[in-house]
Amino acid sequence: MPAGPREPHFVRSFERGLAVIRAFDAEHPSLTLSEVARTCEMTRAAARRFLLTLVDLGYVRSDGRLFRLTPRVLELGYSFLAGFSLSDLAQPHLEQLVAQVGESSSLCVLDGDDIVYVARVPTRRIMTAAITVGTRFPAHVTSVGRVVLAHLPDEEIDARLARADLRALTARTIVAAEPLKAELRRVRRQGYAIVDQELEEGLRSVAVPVRDRDGEVVAAVNIPVAAGRNSVESVRRDLLPHLLATVARIEADLGVATTATGRAPAAAPGTGTHR
Repeated sequence: MPAGPREPHFVRSFERGLAVIRAFDAEHPSLTLSEVARTCEMTRAAARRFLLTLVDLGYVRSDGRLFRLTPRVLELGYSFLAGFSLSDLAQPHLEQLVAQVGESSSLCVLDGDDIVYVARVPTRRIMTAAITVGTRFPAHVTSVGRVVLAHLPDEEIDARLARADLRALTARTIVAAEPLKAELRRVRRQGYAIVDQELEEGLRSVAVPVRDRDGEVVAAVNIPVAAGRNSVESVRRDLLPHLLATVARIEADLGVATTATGRAPAAAPGTGTHR
């Protein structure tokens, strides 16, 4: 078992109990009391107390000599599995979308006042800044950010824009709160956002919100394109239908996952909620 100095909050008995559970593996699905004690480097008496406690809790069963884990131990990893799947769930759908349209696509969530990329399938490089999972941009100036912001309560939108740094990133960037609020209202009505060279010159992007089973917007998916070869109208006509179909498939899988686990999958570890 791990040794060395521990913080004052450290619960040694909890560590030892987890060690007993970890003693069982694919090569040792059944163990005697002595084997558990030896593997965990503890006395037989201590190993017996931990094993019998786990039996009482339903995580271990025994025939009187051999001990074996029960399926209930899966509960210990359930929260992690249930909370780790939105980006993984979306990834194959993004790959299919990119294969269809020949452009990059990403899944993003709102974290604080930034939009964060949590899944991405690239093609050619469009933006000057390299985009990877974990990249952040101010939410109000991106298509993905706007479709998420647009579905927040009006008072929250007001508060967010009041503290936002509405500096001009290009000559086209909306830099006043009232026009930006009007744009968010339009995005809310139409169900998608197109941002035309406001984040970077030469870049257009279209995004659609991803909703959970309850209809709450939890993320957004985008397609960025080069403005020189894609007009706003061609983005709306040629790319938006594919994007809407992709998001519908993501939402269908999200609904299935929520039904199976009883909770909506989180976007990615370390990101905040969209609120």
